[in-house]
Amino acid sequence: MSNVSGTIKSIQDIMRKDVGVDGDAQRISQLVWMFFLKIYDDREEEIELLEDNYESPLPENLRWRNWAADSEAMTGNDLSEFINNELFPTLKEQLILEGPNGKRAQVIRNVFEDAYNYMKSGTLIRQVINKISEINFNDSQDRHTFGNIYEQILKDLQSAGNAGEFYTPRAVTEFIINRVDPKLEESVLDPACGTGGFLACTIDHKRSKYVKSGEDAETLIGSIHGVEKKALPHMLCTTNMILHGIDTPTNIRHDNTLSRPYKDYGEKDRVNVIVTNPPFGGTEEDGIENNFPATYRTRETADLFMALIIKLLKNHGRAAVVLPDGFLFGEGMKTRLKQDLLEKCNLHTIVRLPNGVFNPYTGIKTNILFFTKKPESEQPGTKHIWFYEHPYPEGVVSYNKTKPMRFEEFQPEIDWWGSEADRFKKRKETEQAWKVSIEDIAARNYNLDITNPHVGETVTHDPEELLATYAQQQGEIQDLRDQLKSILATALAGNQ
Repeated sequence: MSNVSGTIKSIQDIMRKDVGVDGDAQRISQLVWMFFLKIYDDREEEIELLEDNYESPLPENLRWRNWAADSEAMTGNDLSEFINNELFPTLKEQLILEGPNGKRAQVIRNVFEDAYNYMKSGTLIRQVINKISEINFNDSQDRHTFGNIYEQILKDLQSAGNAGEFYTPRAVTEFIINRVDPKLEESVLDPACGTGGFLACTIDHKRSKYVKSGEDAETLIGSIHGVEKKALPHMLCTTNMILHGIDTPTNIRHDNTLSRPYKDYGEKDRVNVIVTNPPFGGTEEDGIENNFPATYRTRETADLFMALIIKLLKNHGRAAVVLPDGFLFGEGMKTRLKQDLLEKCNLHTIVRLPNGVFNPYTGIKTNILFFTKKPESEQPGTKHIWFYEHPYPEGVVSYNKTKPMRFEEFQPEIDWWGSEADRFKKRKETEQAWKVSIEDIAARNYNLDITNPHVGETVTHDPEELLATYAQQQGEIQDLRDQLKSILATALAGNQ
């Protein structure tokens, strides 16, 4: 199992022979539900050793060990008919959701509600199953290997993705969690969790720093929350949580965080920490913006998430959000949103990432915004903002698939960071770091696209950046048109 890419490639080559599978997205979806059932079965074997009276939420004949594990078991039409007529109907609609196994059954049902068996040939399905069965997810080496398989699946998923669907590089998630430092009992939310990168990193962080007992482990499990609206990333996230020791990840919801009206989110929904990379570059479906107050209405997904993130933080709650440059320099609704952010929160740090962090999927420049929610008595929250321009490592001119960003590159930021408790008194301006007062930012009409004063200003000619800027401007023009229509409609109604 050492050649991970080769293993995935051989499985996908088998799938390509099947007339029912059309394109990368279907191949990945097929692969993921199969991996889920194998991982779940291996995890059940572990639980059975720990719990004397463990009962599976799955009927005996549907457990992987009883229909898939034997390489000489069902194949051909018998296997296809079993999967289509028994396995899928049961997992989608017939599991028992009450009683002691209700929550475990609900997790499985949520995973399979939008899953499909695209493969037509039972013979080819058997070949794929036999490949997957070679992996033992209770073996530490094989589990580590699956971590690499998981990364390979993500890379393939990225290649099949649409606008706005970019998965955060591991180095960025590790740096964010390292700096936000979620404590054991703090609730952590990713409202657009994708495949669960931030949440998995949070689990590893809490487990390594704060978990000392079984009770601590239970506290950790209850503190992790995620929401993902798309079926395939949600399935991957659920699988990821099980691999990270959360056997019943009921707090990973298959839903759209933005579909619930803004006003309906209350105190019970607020959390201590939010870490996320909301989809950007895309727009929400018609009507979603009407869930938000008029001052925040837009169809730009990342802006709607930012408005909601501010509301969902508890007082003194901390957030780190990955956003494109367009958020920093955007006007209209974005100006109001940034002013709101700076008044209600202490936006203490913006780390400006270099080009290519998300290559090869987009060249749009991105930033990490770190902020803390302030009680009303301490507002306005932001007095000044520190900017840190993250440079390329020496000898690197861009990132790519074979040379991605590494966590070690963030060590200079970590050494410079200091503590929010003393208002970052130890921070000093360097060639990479500079400080801007709230007065200067207000004078700039809340334009946060502030270049490093220690280097000369550069003009970009990157076509993707220029197109992104153009799209941003067109969106702002449309926002202004919508506002004007609303004003005219109100005025005309008043004259009737």
